[in-house]
Formats: sequence, C-alpha cells, structure tokens
Amino acid sequence: MGECRGTRGRRVRRAGAPAAVALLLAALCAGTGSASAPVRADFDPATVQKLDAAITKIMKQTGMPGLNIGLWMPGRGVYEKSFGVADQQTGTPMKSDLHTRIGSVTKTFTITGVLQLVDEGKAGLDDPISRYVSGVPGGESITLRQLADMRSGLFDYTKDEQWLADLRADPHRTYTPRRLVDIGFSHPANFKPGTKWEYSNTNTTLLGMLIEKVSGQSLADYLREHVFAPLKLNDTSLPTDSAMPDPHAHGYTDFTPKGTVADATNWNPSWAWAAGGVISDLDDLRTWAPALADGRLLTPKTQAERLRTLPIEGVPGASYGLGIVDFNGWLGHNGELPGYESVAAQLPAERATLVVLVNSDIDHQGKNLSGLIGNAVTSIVTPDHLWPAPVATEAK
Repeated sequence: MGECRGTRGRRVRRAGAPAAVALLLAALCAGTGSASAPVRADFDPATVQKLDAAITKIMKQTGMPGLNIGLWMPGRGVYEKSFGVADQQTGTPMKSDLHTRIGSVTKTFTITGVLQLVDEGKAGLDDPISRYVSGVPGGESITLRQLADMRSGLFDYTKDEQWLADLRADPHRTYTPRRLVDIGFSHPANFKPGTKWEYSNTNTTLLGMLIEKVSGQSLADYLREHVFAPLKLNDTSLPTDSAMPDPHAHGYTDFTPKGTVADATNWNPSWAWAAGGVISDLDDLRTWAPALADGRLLTPKTQAERLRTLPIEGVPGASYGLGIVDFNGWLGHNGELPGYESVAAQLPAERATLVVLVNSDIDHQGKNLSGLIGNAVTSIVTPDHLWPAPVATEAK
C-alpha cells in the first residue's frame, strides 16, 4: 500500500536540483500514515476523513497510480498528502518532493514572461505578433493579448491528425517551435481574431518565440532568471531534453498507437515547450499559485490586464484571462500531457491554494483525473467555489 506523507514547512532542497476545454477542465492509501512518516493534517478530523475517503474512492475507480495533493487554507488548515505509487514497476511510493511534468500550467509561466516584457516597455499587449514573429498568417491583425487569452483563431497544432499520429508513433522525436507553429499555420484560421475563445497551443508557442526574440535569451533561461529564481522555485525548470530530474514520479499514458499503457516519463516534451513543457513539484507550485494570482512579479496595472477574464463559451462559471483561468473564483490553470496531469490554483476569496499532481493522463470514462480530484476536494472544502467536474470527451 502506498505511503501517505505530509511535510511540515518547506523542505530542505536537494543540492543541484535543477500541453480545448477538456484541458482546462494501483496501490492506494486510505489516509493513514506510518510512524516514521507522520501525516500533516491540520484540518479538523471530519474534513480530513471526507477528503481521504473522496480521494481514495476516485483512485480506486480510475486506477490512478499516484497522486500528490496540497490544500492550504489559512485559518482552516493544511491538507498535504501523497497517495499511491510513483513507479508501478518497483512499487516505490509517491512522495511530495518528486518532480513531475505539469503540462499547460506552463502557460502561466510563459505568459508571465510576456507580461514582464510589457512592463519593461519592450512589447505591448495590443502589438501585432507580426512585429516580433514572421510568417504568421494574418499576424498583422493578431495581437499579443489575443494570443494570451486564446482568441487569436489560429489552429491548434496539437489537433493536427497527422502530427498526432507521428507523435504516437515516435514520442522521442524533437520538434522546434517553428516547426510546431508551421503545422498550425498549414490549417486555415478557425475564426476572425478576437471574436471567439478557443484553446490553442499555437498561441502560447508563438509567445514563447516572442520572449526569445525580444529578450535575446532562450525561453528556458529567461524563465529561470526572471520567473523561477525571484520566487526561489528551485525545482522548477523548462527542460531542453527529455530527461527528468531526480527524484521524480514516473508518468503513465495510453497515448500510444494501439492505446496500450506506456511509461512516458522520458518522452521528449519539445512539442509542448512554451505551452506545456515545464517540470515542477508540489512545493514550488504551492509558492507559484498565490504569486500568479496576486501578480507579485508584475506591476498592478499589468496584473489587472491579466485578470480581465472573458467567459469560456459553454462552460458555466469559467472565464479566461491572459494565460490564466478563473473557475468559480479559483485562479490558475490545469495541465495534461502524456503521463501527467496537474492543477495549480489560488482562491483569493479564502486565500486558499490547491495543487494536484497525478502521474497519469489516462481518462476515466472520458474524464480527466486531475479534474475529478479538484472537483471532489473543492466540493468538500469550498462548495461555493467549485473546481468544475471534467466533462466527458472523446477518446484521445
């Protein structure tokens, strides 16, 4: 049975520790801990029991291998636990300090970088992307703002059927950002810029290219220097290869040619890059979620622009700003790519932080795992502010 483990305060860090609404939207531990690894559970016992039971039930129903979860609510308590296994082959238990791929939570970091350049006067939200990146169809009419708030109309390269087949066949291949956006550009735009909302990884990849053009740094270096380091996110990085830093959780996926389950831990994440390539852990995302929500790396004016959210059509209670989603008051993002899912969000109304990290992206009856966990947890602790239950989607 997997170990349930909590940490008290920020841990001592290991020296050298260095991917659509659906996206927005094993051994088990039943909430008990061993004597050598005490569980931190500062919520009242009844709430802890409800959370333990809800999470354990979902893990049993879905076959989820492992989960790290943290919920921090000043004045009410802390709930930080690890469930299940990090490695199905060895049975190694999940632990809170394991690195994991965070998928589209990456967008929150990339857009923060863009907004920093806006604060420095090096770019403008209403500038056309053609000013910075060449070859964008209709780029003179697509603004940085429309890219950041998913209203550009550009086709999402991750929906290209041939590209998907190629990635399934060889998940170790390397893609350049230019190659990725060109795949998107090979399709006509889906609508006129600014007229609709539609999730597209092409948008964020273009903004990553903008950061490199304007700053003169690689995106990985820029984020490390200007976003990760100021907040001491020492276990957060944008990889330049397929290696996962140690210690890490193995990730399991059915994104394979025949739908069989595979270990995707060391698959090449270059296709996700600025839109979904970052690696992080529970502790760093605990720091990041409130920093994202309160805009401490930006000027108040620019943060206000970020938080000017517009409704996501067809999703009640959901709106999207500049690289940030508002789900019934929760500000943050979720993420999914082969092997991993994540949620990192802040509820300013209650100063609550929620982080969910799952080492699988294998949907349960068409519903993503992190969304199931997020909805179950918020149904218990913040019933007036629900992380929405995932909607059933077509098979990947």
